[in-house]
Amino acid sequence: MLESSVSGTRLEPLAPQLTPLMPEFLADIELETAPKAKTLAEREMRTDVLIIGAGPTGLACAIEAQKIGLKVIVLEKGCLVNSLFHYPANMVFFTTPELLEIGDIPFTTAQQKPTREEALEYYRKVAEHYALDVRQYEWVKTVVGEDGDFSITATDRAGRPHDYHTKKVIVATGYYDLSNKLGIPGEELPKVSHYYGEPHPYYDTDVLVIGGKNSAAIAALDLWRHGARVTLVHREAQLHHHVKYWIKPDLENRIKSGEIEAYFNSWVQEIGVDHVVINTPRGPVRLKNDFVLAMIGYHPDYDFLRSMGIELSGQQNRPVCDPVSLESNVKGIYVAGVIVAGSRTNEIFIENGRFHGKQIAADLKLKLKP
Repeated sequence: MLESSVSGTRLEPLAPQLTPLMPEFLADIELETAPKAKTLAEREMRTDVLIIGAGPTGLACAIEAQKIGLKVIVLEKGCLVNSLFHYPANMVFFTTPELLEIGDIPFTTAQQKPTREEALEYYRKVAEHYALDVRQYEWVKTVVGEDGDFSITATDRAGRPHDYHTKKVIVATGYYDLSNKLGIPGEELPKVSHYYGEPHPYYDTDVLVIGGKNSAAIAALDLWRHGARVTLVHREAQLHHHVKYWIKPDLENRIKSGEIEAYFNSWVQEIGVDHVVINTPRGPVRLKNDFVLAMIGYHPDYDFLRSMGIELSGQQNRPVCDPVSLESNVKGIYVAGVIVAGSRTNEIFIENGRFHGKQIAADLKLKLKP
């Protein structure tokens, strides 16, 4: 028995009266909603523009296409802004927040330069603001067809296929998913990684960092400051001149003081379970080792671009495209973001790639009617 808080009267429990109705009630919900969900899914497999990649450039392209009245679907094999998510956990951007803005949405931060966490929050809010149709964890496998009638097959995390049809395609796949390889024995060992997340797992271990640019320099310093014994190996005679101006002297001072050991004009010859062999100007050196971070860069998925018929020019593997509209040699397929630069991945960043959406939308406006 229950007592009413209003009148003090005693009420009979309602649960015994409702229990017999529950199965029928739930069955009614299933009968009513299942056909609607199926119809919605079928309707949303066709679109005006399908964008492959939900990084900042892909999102910018989606926003600009929506602004001119086109229906847009974005497919992303990982999470929203997947590359940024896999950046080091405590990373601070070199650029200022306004240069990361897309869709005319202000990017406000607590500090002068935004953090990775703030960037993730910003792009989530932008996607939410524009109600972008982003299908996360759908990996595009094939793109076939012709201008105005492309068929795209993607697979989800369970390996199930999803077939889409679109009039135009924008490829904004970036490059961070594919790391450059060392091509040496032992590279496949579990202790080897081409990405750096955070320092804690490396505390009180011997870590070899390979590379001489920003990612290697930042990782080496962060590891050292959090209790790892760090050795740096770089093929060149000194750190790359592109290393950030406040990072470079810090690392050079750590090397000079002997706090971080460094081998220049050197390269890794072999990676073993508990050691590495470095080829130095004075001959091979064998070092005790627990982990290897090969921070030697990344590259676009050239095979995927070729599979669509996109031509890659010269040694730099730049997709052949119109410099203004960014339409590739395959009519109806556009390229956007860092992949436009091919292997010269240091030419295009969020700061300039974000404008590709406006360039492509201007061309779509002439060729597609909402």
